[in-house]
Amino acid sequence: AEMTHLQAGLSPETIEKARLELNENPDILHQDIQQVRDMIITRPDIGFLRTDDAFILRFLRARKFHQTEAFRLLAQYFQYRQLNLDMFKNFKADDPGIKRALTDGFPGVLENRDHCGRKILLLFAANWDQSRNSFIDILRAILLSLEVLIEDQELQINGFILIIDWSNFSFKQASKLTPSILKLAIEGLQDSFPARFGGVHFVNQPWYIHALYTLIKPFLKDKTRKRIFLHGNNLNSLHQLIHPECLPSEFGGTLPPYDMGTWARTLLGPDYSDENEYTHTSYNAMHVKHASSNLEREASPKPMKRSQSVVEAGTLKHEEQGESENTQPLLALD
Repeated sequence: AEMTHLQAGLSPETIEKARLELNENPDILHQDIQQVRDMIITRPDIGFLRTDDAFILRFLRARKFHQTEAFRLLAQYFQYRQLNLDMFKNFKADDPGIKRALTDGFPGVLENRDHCGRKILLLFAANWDQSRNSFIDILRAILLSLEVLIEDQELQINGFILIIDWSNFSFKQASKLTPSILKLAIEGLQDSFPARFGGVHFVNQPWYIHALYTLIKPFLKDKTRKRIFLHGNNLNSLHQLIHPECLPSEFGGTLPPYDMGTWARTLLGPDYSDENEYTHTSYNAMHVKHASSNLEREASPKPMKRSQSVVEAGTLKHEEQGESENTQPLLALD
C-alpha cells in the first residue's frame, strides 16, 4: 500500500487497534483522505488553512473514518477558529496568558499513558487563581496542549482522558463559570477538535458543580454524556476505569504527587519560569514530543506553591491582567 507511510512509527498493535476500532484500512487511506478533501469546495465560507494528508487523517480517526462526519469536524475546527479569532491570535506557548495558565498547571499532563495508551490530562480546579488567569486563557492553554499532543499518531488513535479535581473549589470561583464560557469550552473540545476523549472524570465535586453540570448537559452530545463520570469522593470507582499505577497520589494512585510545572517545562523548555521572550514560535515546534524526561528532571525547578502564585499575582502589573474580568482586590481563596 503506497500510503502506509502515513502510519509510519505506529506499533503493529496500534495499527490493528485502528483497524478494529476506527475502521482504518491502510490500502484505501489515500482515497478516504481525498474524499474528505473533495468536500472542501462545499464550504467556500470557511478558510481551510491546512489540508495535507496527515492533517486530514486525524479528523478521519476522530470520527472512525466516517467521511461526512470527519469533514464536518474539519469544517468546524476552522470555523471555530474563524469565529473566535482573538482566542487564536497569539496561539503559542509563550503568549503571556497561555504561559501563565501552563505555569499554573492548566492543564497538567501525565508523562505516562493509561493501560489503554491514552494520555491523561489533569485539571486541579482549586488552583485557578481568577485574578491571574482568565477562563479563556486556561481554555487556550488546553487547546494548545491538545494541538501539540495530537501530533502524536498513537494519541490520535488511543485518545485522551481528562480528570478534573474539584476539591476546595469555592462557590465564589464557581460563580465565574458562566454558561456562555462553558459553552465555548464544550464547542472547542467536543465539536471542533479531532481528539478522542475516552472519559471525563469529575472527582470531589461539590453540589454547585453538580448543579452546573446539569445546566450544561443540553450542550453535550449523548456520546459525550456517557463518557462523563461523576465520582464524588469515591476513588474506587475512578480506579476501576483508570488503574492506580497510572495516577498520582492526589487521585489515590501510586505515582508521586503531580508537579504543576511538568507540562509547562515540556512546552516552554527548561527555563520556562523566566519572564523573557521565548524562541519557540508555535506549536509546530515539534521537538516538544521528544522532550526527554531526564532533561526535565535536571531542570526541575521547585514545584510552584499555591502561596507563591498568590504573591506573584499580587505583583502582576495591571495591564498584564487585561483580560481578567475580575477587578476586585485579590483574595487568597483557599
